[in-house]
Amino acid sequence: MTSTSTPPGLARFNALEERAAHAALHEACASTAWVRRLLAARPYATAEDLYAASDAAMAELTTADLEEAMAGHPPIGRPKEGDPTSAREQRGMAGASEELKAQMLELNLAYQDRFGHVFLICATGRSAEQMRDAIEERIGNAPEKEREIVRTELGKINRIRLARLVEEEA
Repeated sequence: MTSTSTPPGLARFNALEERAAHAALHEACASTAWVRRLLAARPYATAEDLYAASDAAMAELTTADLEEAMAGHPPIGRPKEGDPTSAREQRGMAGASEELKAQMLELNLAYQDRFGHVFLICATGRSAEQMRDAIEERIGNAPEKEREIVRTELGKINRIRLARLVEEEA
């Protein structure tokens, strides 16, 4: 039998003052529209309710909203300095050879030239080689197809970040 009580991290999130909740959500995703939708649906009874609201908000993001969300993500292989989240998520690149890092830089630039934004992938748990293979595969996509892949990857990232938020200990 599963517990119906609200996890402590989720209860804390639900109880946050609006500005603090906004800041916590913005750390998970830089899209203002996504943050507003999740704030408007508080309080959440379960983490699954929060994830479902996140997924629904992701599905409704416009191209401009997606661009805003992507702007909050550093390129693969270059996590934001002093940002433990991007460093943790891109851990798979940490042990990559200099040759592979240079290859990723080149691929990132080519991808950005083609699509006008950073290559976005849910990097958690992926090796540098897997990320390289993914960018090589996706760089040939049509822009519309790539935008939907980005939406899916961003949704995965948001779920991981939300899980960390609601599972945090006091």
